[in-house]
Amino acid sequence: MTAVSDSATGTAITHPLEPLTAEEIATAGTLLRELAGLGPTARFVFISLHEPTKADVVAWTPGDPPLPREVELTVYERAERTTYEGVVSLTSHDLVSWRARPGVQPPIMFEEFMSCEEIVRSDPRWQEAMRKRGVTDFSLAMIDPWAASWTGSEDDPAARRITRPLTWMRSAPGENGYARPVEGLVVIVDLDAGAVVDVQDHGVVPLPAKPGNYEAAWQFEPDNVPAFPANRDGVKPIEISQPDGPSFTVDGHSVTWQKWQLRIGFTPREGLVLHQVSYDDRGTVRPVIYRASLAEMYVPYGDPKPTHRFKNVFDQGEYGVGWLANPLTLGCDCVGHIHYFDGVVNDQDAAPVTIPNAVCMHEEDAGIAWKHTDFRTGAVEVRRRRRLVISTIVTVGNYEYGYFWYLYTDGTIEYEVKLTGVISTGAVAPGEQPTHGTLVAPGLYGPNHQHFFCVRLDMAVDGLVNRVVEVDSQPSPPGPDNPHGNAWETVKTVLASEADAARDTDANRARYWRVESATENSALGAPTGYALMPGSNTPPMYSPDALFAPRAGFTQHQFWVTAYDPEQRFAAGDYPNQNPGGDGLPAFIAGDRPLDGADVVVWYTFGAHHVVRPEDWPVMPCAYTGFHLKPIGFFDGNPALDIPPSPPKACHHHQAGLPVANVARES
Repeated sequence: MTAVSDSATGTAITHPLEPLTAEEIATAGTLLRELAGLGPTARFVFISLHEPTKADVVAWTPGDPPLPREVELTVYERAERTTYEGVVSLTSHDLVSWRARPGVQPPIMFEEFMSCEEIVRSDPRWQEAMRKRGVTDFSLAMIDPWAASWTGSEDDPAARRITRPLTWMRSAPGENGYARPVEGLVVIVDLDAGAVVDVQDHGVVPLPAKPGNYEAAWQFEPDNVPAFPANRDGVKPIEISQPDGPSFTVDGHSVTWQKWQLRIGFTPREGLVLHQVSYDDRGTVRPVIYRASLAEMYVPYGDPKPTHRFKNVFDQGEYGVGWLANPLTLGCDCVGHIHYFDGVVNDQDAAPVTIPNAVCMHEEDAGIAWKHTDFRTGAVEVRRRRRLVISTIVTVGNYEYGYFWYLYTDGTIEYEVKLTGVISTGAVAPGEQPTHGTLVAPGLYGPNHQHFFCVRLDMAVDGLVNRVVEVDSQPSPPGPDNPHGNAWETVKTVLASEADAARDTDANRARYWRVESATENSALGAPTGYALMPGSNTPPMYSPDALFAPRAGFTQHQFWVTAYDPEQRFAAGDYPNQNPGGDGLPAFIAGDRPLDGADVVVWYTFGAHHVVRPEDWPVMPCAYTGFHLKPIGFFDGNPALDIPPSPPKACHHHQAGLPVANVARES
């Protein structure tokens, strides 16, 4: 395995979209403190590149004078209990903008996340509740600071900044504490005061007795569940070798691979971002996507019990998936010839924090690209498909999420989320079966829940003037043109305005959406386009009348289109923390802007429906969800036709001296 790491420090700024360096983050924090007159209680939430306007970036070419380098900063002034947003210029050292955002709560910060456990552990009311459950060693308590959700006016973001942490108990240091949830115990912490304001004890449920450890060091502990051997037999090594090196080239954060060109970005809220994705089609670089990013992820639980009813969390908007990214240096998160990109984020003092190897890039064999055997002549032509994998993995408390972008040699783009980690557990009395979840061990269950991901695709199919067409398949009407009843056809509907473009998947019609150029046609005379092909999906299971439902309005539909607006970046709005709802996509489309022949942004929401299985315990096998973007009329023919054949030594059944056409017959 070969790894090449980009250091954010010392990287020359060669492009307007190059991510912030550590020095730039520190400088931006110092500038804002001076220019805005910040005091010691000001805490820096997120520091990110303030991207230049799209028009300026598109017009810029290497060798042009650099565009102004600006930084956007979200600041929480704890003494004032007020959120501020600022932009500073690293070019002129000026304060470009500074404004208060009253009545909103920014995401929970890392320092708050880490301090919450000790705040709860030191509270006498919480300690008394734990004694009722037979716990006297509080040092083994594991306390996760769940976002508060919205349970009523007492959660008013203008009044206080709160979280609702939940408790689990380890029986020994380092054990999987999620095996022993403290059911019925809910704590409310005022993060500004650094104190517990309420402890709600809804009754004692015995702690589950069985451990749920999965690390090798625990596998032979008494009564461990499950009692698997340390390692199964017969697992032969698989080695990925690229003796001539990878097929991609990297310049800073610019990547070229197999006719694809793109830039890698990274922000503390969004994590991995792709910029300016384009394809070199016979010497012409054709844009496909200007910017692609995760715009929100939302996890609502379907259990009405007191310790689970408020679990409807925005892991991006209430925490931020960038600063939760794993350093991909241990284990085997990626295999092959790897190129790593660091992620540079900030702490609450505006000091830079480098996450080494936050983004992993490598290429993989992806099966057969195309094949045909001429049965008359015996001639066989087959080509292997490859994909470029760009990934990041984050840990949000108990869960791990892997975000994977795949670029294929046939022009396809895929986005896949891999879900693993440890389920968020609950406890039931011995002999009781949970109504809204699945028993995974004696007295231990996993509540029903869902995961919703919304990806923002700032499209640029052959330029910035696009339209979106919904394509349905349906039976043709019976009659003279369909005398046998076997005919079916596609029906195309232009989504002309934002109100028309809030749409749902429909498997009965094999529905997909085509983003096409409003100015460019293919050699066949049709508009060039890329289609969003839905994968598995699910609607929300919670009632639309639920108190928290308006918080995630973007889940009302799976597919949305908006006219481009650089201020509209997040599907649930800028500040979902303690927000009663109404922000985000439903608000974005209220103006019903025209879309035909516009600069359009596509938002796709897809859900993973999790009815927990016993097999998901003690650590969950990966589940997968996502979608594809496929060229439809973008190329004049099969873009993978020029893939060279595999060398004979790469074919397992190759026999020296035997015609390739006969290998399949005689092997």
